[in-house]
Amino acid sequence: MIYFDNSATTAAAPEVLKTYQTVSEDFFGNPSSLHAIGNKADNLLTQSRKQIASLMNVKPDEIYFTSGGTEGDNWVVKGTAIEKHQFGKHLITTEIEHPAIKNSMAQLEKLGFEVTYLPVDKRGFINPADLKAAIRSDTILVSIMAVNNEIGSIQPIKEAATILEDYPNIHYHVDAVQSIGKGLEALLQTPRIDFLTFSAHKFHGPRGTGFIYAKKGRMIAPLLTGGGQESNWRSGTENLPAIAGMAKALRLLLTNETAKVAQQRAIKEKIYQHVKQLPKVTLFSEDGQDFAPHILCFGIEGVRGETVVHAFEDHDIYLSTTSACASKTGAISGTLAAMHVPEKIATSAVRVSLDENNTMAEADAFIQAFDQIYHRFEIINS
Repeated sequence: MIYFDNSATTAAAPEVLKTYQTVSEDFFGNPSSLHAIGNKADNLLTQSRKQIASLMNVKPDEIYFTSGGTEGDNWVVKGTAIEKHQFGKHLITTEIEHPAIKNSMAQLEKLGFEVTYLPVDKRGFINPADLKAAIRSDTILVSIMAVNNEIGSIQPIKEAATILEDYPNIHYHVDAVQSIGKGLEALLQTPRIDFLTFSAHKFHGPRGTGFIYAKKGRMIAPLLTGGGQESNWRSGTENLPAIAGMAKALRLLLTNETAKVAQQRAIKEKIYQHVKQLPKVTLFSEDGQDFAPHILCFGIEGVRGETVVHAFEDHDIYLSTTSACASKTGAISGTLAAMHVPEKIATSAVRVSLDENNTMAEADAFIQAFDQIYHRFEIINS
């Protein structure tokens, strides 16, 4: 079996599963309890927070645990709106964000907020000049993803940060779900960034857990109120086994990161160079440094993406039709639509997404299967 759908989710690492089981058995107390069993759990929670903060080169009190990327995105967007509505009701994002951002923005629009959606060019990049032009006196939030989850374009996060230096009261949020462990830590540690969103299941951690980075001094309103956990920012009894597992997964991910990223980029480039030679292949991703090393999006002319996915499945190779969040609905890729790709071509899109466990041998097997699939559809459509 060859798994090339790592942007949708990753398999939990064996070491992470072991940590999860051990913590479930030995640290089952509620971290908020006053007795020794609760204190034991609370100490592990503190240790996990410190480990994640150290790996991210931030302070422990800037890390807040969530249930994953969707909650993190919702929290920063809506939490900013609630916290800062008296200062303005204008927000800025892009046309290619994850649905967790776009749908949160749409919900706020129904409540009287105004949203500017920055367009992208035919390669899938925003223009920083458009951001500068969109900023108003009542702008309270700018939210831009670091790596697009469908085609892998790396957005000009630093250029946006430079623009926002002149607007210190605007919250700057970056959805970093697809960028962690991909050699982009220097980008994510841009000082002007106020909030970052992460999801554990994208880097071999447990599902249903994640975290946000919130810069010290920046405030957002809580979405979940109750017992006052996470310094009153996010109530609910902490999922300690998953949090400890996430800390373990992040440490494993960032060990030998440079070599892992180079391997993923080499695999991507090998597949890219092969498929681009074929006349009926449309490439939506590129293999340059301004695209992520692990995402390759392409289509075969005249063949719907879901058909291609199932054809590869017959070879025991698993990929997806762009975003996993839209794959079962048959929705056209929001990113490709924003790039003004014609619908007939956009519906052919499929996404290969890699991780550090994929190999060159798997790339060779993929290419062999691809050639057979391409040839079969070429005959059918001739």
